[in-house]
Order: sequence, then C-alpha cells, then structure tokens
Amino acid sequence: MSLPAAASLHRTFASPEAFIQELRTRAKALNRKIVLPEGEEMRTIRAAATVTREHMARLVLLGHPEKIQQHAQSEGIHLPHTIQIINPRTSEKLTDYAHELYRLRKHKGLTYEEARVLVKHPLYFGAMMVRRGEADGSVAGAVHTTADVLRAAIQVIGVKPDSELVSSYFLMVLPNGRVLTYADCAVVPYPDSVQLASIGIDAGYSHHRIVQEDPLIAFLSFSTKGSARHESVAKVCHAVQLAQEKAPENFLIDGELQFDAAYVPEVAQRKAPNSPVAGRANVFIFPNLDAGNISYKITERIGGAIAIGPILQGLNKPANDLSRGCTAEDIVNVIAITALSAS
Repeated sequence: MSLPAAASLHRTFASPEAFIQELRTRAKALNRKIVLPEGEEMRTIRAAATVTREHMARLVLLGHPEKIQQHAQSEGIHLPHTIQIINPRTSEKLTDYAHELYRLRKHKGLTYEEARVLVKHPLYFGAMMVRRGEADGSVAGAVHTTADVLRAAIQVIGVKPDSELVSSYFLMVLPNGRVLTYADCAVVPYPDSVQLASIGIDAGYSHHRIVQEDPLIAFLSFSTKGSARHESVAKVCHAVQLAQEKAPENFLIDGELQFDAAYVPEVAQRKAPNSPVAGRANVFIFPNLDAGNISYKITERIGGAIAIGPILQGLNKPANDLSRGCTAEDIVNVIAITALSAS
C-alpha cells in the first residue's frame, strides 16, 4: 500500500472543533454512502438527520420503516426522503445475500439455512452491503457490543491481505489543536510482536488518511532504548523491527520509547537523542490493551482531549464500531471518518 501525497509533516488546528469541522467538510466533498444497521435507535436517527442536513454522506438506515419514522416523529425529527430505509427481514436481496454468506462461510460449517437467518440481522445485512459495494462503509455499536460488530465485519467484509488482524485506534484531539493517534485501545488485548507491528503500520496509514499528516510512529514501553530489560520490552523491540521492515520508506518508526521520550522534545534529547521519532511522535502504539485503554481515558478525562473512536482498521472496507455510551454527535463524527476511510 502506498501513501497519497497530500499530507504535511506537522499540523495544528485552531481548536478541536476546527479539526472536527474539517473532517465533516472533507466527508461532504466525497458524497459516500454509509449504512447504519441500528436504524431504529434514537441517537442513530438524530445523527442521520444531522448528516443528511449537512450533506455529509448518503445514508441507509436498516430497520422497520414504520418504527423508524415513529421514533423520529416522537422526537420532532424530520428524516428527509433522501435517506434510504431498508428492512433486512423483507428485503428482496435476502436470498442473494444468504447465498453469498453461505459461500463465504460454508468451510466453517455454516449451512445455507443458518446463513439466511444471519443476513436478516442488521449487522450482517449492512456488512454485506459494504462487501458488495452497495455502501461505502457501515457504522454501528450504539446498541450492539464491539464483539458483535467485529464478528459481522470480519466474517463478511474480511481482513485486508496486508494486515495481520483487525484492530482499532482513537483520534485524540488535544485542547491545543494537536491530533494524536492511539492504537490499539479497544480490540486486541495482548498482541504479539507480529500483531503489534501490523497495528502500528495500520495506525500510520489511518493517521495519514484522516489527519492528513505524515505519521511519526512511536512504539511505547516502560523502557527507552534499553533502559530496562524484560520480555515485554523485547516484544516491543521485535515489533519495531518488523514494522520498519514492512512499512513504506516514508514512515518514521521507532521504539522502544517511554511516553515522555516519545512526546516531549526536552526529554527526547536526554533519553533518545538519535531517534527520528522521539519528542515529536503523533502515532502512539501501546504494548497491550491495558496500557492503551487506560491512556486514552486519562488523556480524555484529565488532559481534556476529545476522543474520537474506537475506529476499526485492518478490514477490507470500512466498518466502524461505536461506544454504547455514544452521543448523536459521536455518531456523526464516526460517520465522517468512515466516509474518509473509504477514500
């Protein structure tokens, strides 16, 4: 995979809101088609109305049309006629989708009858739309668990040939206008070196595509350049080596680095003076889910950052997860990122 040319070495936005508005403006220019499997869910309906009003994307809501309209009307929300509403249980494409899912999964023991039941589920129906190019991406998770969203996406859309696994990243929009990428903070509990390298490379591509900034990728540890010895440090060092061998030449990757050495220039000068990344990293790869999940929440709650995500990476086509505690605005932002990820 090669990087497009349109990126800058370093970007700072006037405010977090300015970055989010840029995402929405760029998504609007692409006019992507995004399917929302949780079409009967109230936050999703509010988000759909906002996205359509701002012409950010063309939308498909999955669910019972009458229920969707009733929910919208009960909250005084107008759903424009340009929003397509499909009931997976009665769709004319049900048989076609079932046959394709059966072909995809019969080697795993799935029967045609089971496939027909599965594709009636909105997550599988939406994933099939994405697989077949009938939608550019999907967004769900306000009601369903991450495991549910991932299962449908992996089984139907599949993992990219050049990725080892599906992982996630968060965009951390800092109060000073910087945007950092944290990975993985939501999906892979304890990646090995090969998986960690893949997470790092995918996060680099994700940062470049969404932030439009050259990725400076720091693989994090409690050690900087051999200051400590431990099997977990050795894992990170091996991941760095693998990532450097696999990544394109214009990726700058280094590790193992402690967070302060990766982020603070003055500390970098003392701890890792010869590093091409230390002191200016914008993509941070955590050694495990404990570190990643804790760190993004500290950055959000104490550091005052806006956390956008988790955004899935490593899939053949975009299918993104939401937190079940998300707001309608969160869904709008993830729809914009999904549209940009399809570009």
